[in-house]
Amino acid sequence: MARYVTVDRDECIGCGHCEEIAPDIFELDDEGLAFVTLDENQGTQPMPEEKMDQLAEAFEECPTEAIQIADHPFNKPK
Repeated sequence: MARYVTVDRDECIGCGHCEEIAPDIFELDDEGLAFVTLDENQGTQPMPEEKMDQLAEAFEECPTEAIQIADHPFNKPK
């Protein structure tokens, strides 16, 4: 099953746990907030299956629950 990911930047505190755990999925931007590199945090591209374990760990370790995962693409305005 495809999974889609985005970071709620209003909730992110920039602690960097996600980037440490899953550097192929997350990065911190110039503001120090996390984003999903796969699709520039839009949540429109399915996460590759081989990255799901890292994603699950990052999701569990996020102290503010800013990482959002869904079974369908997110409809984010640009």
